[in-house]
Amino acid sequence: MNAGRCTFPEGRSFVRHPHGFTVLLIVGAIAATATAAAAQAPPPDPPDPAQAASRQAEIEQQQATKEQNLHPYVPNPGERIFDKLDVILAGGMLRWHPFFENAYSGGGFTLGLGHINYVSSYNYIDVRGSYSIASYKRIEAEFVAPRMFNRRAKLSILGGWREAPQVGFYGIGNDTSKDDRVNYLFRQPYASGLFTIYPNRKNLMFGGGLEYSRWTQESGEGSFPPIDTVYSPATLPGVGAEVTYLHTQGTVGGDWRTSPGYSRRGGYFGVTIHDYKDSDDEFGFYLMDYDGIAHIPILRETWVLSFHGNVQTAITKDDQQIPFFMLPSVGGGSSLRGYSSWRFRDENRILTQAEWRIIVNRYLDLAFFYDAGKVTARRSDLDLNHLRSDYGVGVRFHGPFATPLRIEIARSREATAIVFASGASF
Repeated sequence: MNAGRCTFPEGRSFVRHPHGFTVLLIVGAIAATATAAAAQAPPPDPPDPAQAASRQAEIEQQQATKEQNLHPYVPNPGERIFDKLDVILAGGMLRWHPFFENAYSGGGFTLGLGHINYVSSYNYIDVRGSYSIASYKRIEAEFVAPRMFNRRAKLSILGGWREAPQVGFYGIGNDTSKDDRVNYLFRQPYASGLFTIYPNRKNLMFGGGLEYSRWTQESGEGSFPPIDTVYSPATLPGVGAEVTYLHTQGTVGGDWRTSPGYSRRGGYFGVTIHDYKDSDDEFGFYLMDYDGIAHIPILRETWVLSFHGNVQTAITKDDQQIPFFMLPSVGGGSSLRGYSSWRFRDENRILTQAEWRIIVNRYLDLAFFYDAGKVTARRSDLDLNHLRSDYGVGVRFHGPFATPLRIEIARSREATAIVFASGASF
C-alpha cells in the first residue's frame, strides 16, 4: 500500500505511513503490560520509625557540630593593633588610649595613658596622665559633653595637677642670649570649665571659661643654674612666688574649619579676653589674644597652603606686676619651632606661620613650614621688623578630625630642633 496524504479542514496535512496501524498496536501492548505489572507489584514497606529517628538525630548532631565550629573572624594581635591605630587616627576614642600631651612645653619626648568611661551616648570622662624624659608630670580628669543643645555647643570640665622642673628662662626681651639660660620649677593644681557654642551651627562662635589654679615657683633642676641664683624678687617679679589665680576668659569669633584638630580647608578668627585675678592683688593682669588661621586647598586638596597669625598683649592692673612665668612668649613646638621653648618673653608678642602641606595618604601629611615672630616691651613695636625666624619639615599622623602625633625638624640661627607633639601645629 502506498503512503497517502490526509488533509485537515484548516489546510494542514500529514503523511500516512503504510505500517502505522501495526506500530500503534505494539505501543499499546507495551503500555498495557507496564500498567498490569505496576498493579500486581506489592506496595512498598512503610518506613522504620526507629531508623527515621536515628537519621534525624544524626542530621541534628551534624548541624550542632557545624554551629559550634562557626564563629566570627578573630584578628591576630598585629591586626588588632592596627585596628586600634585606625580608630585613633580617624578621631575615634578608645577606652584605653595613648596620651602624648606634656605637662608644659619643653619637657621633651612624652609618654602617657588615658582611660575613657562613657556616662551617656556621647558624654564621657577621660582620666589620663603623662611623664616626659625631663621628669615633667601631669595627671588629670576631664568630663566632656561634645553635643549639647542639639550639637550646637560643647562643655569641658577639667581638673588636675602638673609639675615642670626644668623650664628655661633666658631673660626679658627679644635680644637675650641663649647662654644666659637658667631653670625654674613650678607646680600647679588646677580646675577649669570651658563652654563653646555655635548659635547657628555654622561659622559664628562664642566661648567662655573659668579656671582656679595655684602656681608655685621654685628653684629649677637640670644642668643649667637655678633661677634664684641669678634673679631675686626685686629684680624679676615672680621669683619664688606662690600665686593663686581666678582666671576668666571670653571669646568671640568665626570658625569654618572641618575641625580644630585637623583641617584642609576653611579658617578661624577670634578675639579672646583673659582676666587673671590674683587673690593677693599682687600679680593680676589682663591678656588680649588675637588669632587668625586660613587653610587654602590646591589641586583638589592634594596640597594645602596654611597661614597663621597671632598677637598677644598683656596689660597690668593698677600697681600690680606680671610674673615672669606668665608673660607672652615665642619659642617651642607651637610657635618658633627652631628655638627652645619659652625662648623670648615680654609683655607683647607677634607670631606668623606658613605651611605647605602635601597630602601623602588619608593618614599622613608632609609639611614644609616657616615661622617668624618676636616679643616687645611696647605695643607700638608690634610690627614685622626684626623678627626671629626658622624653617623646617615635618610629618603629621592624622585622621579626619584629629592629629595624634606630629614630628618636625626645625632650623634656626641658634639650633636645629626636633619637635614631638600631639595636636595640629595651628
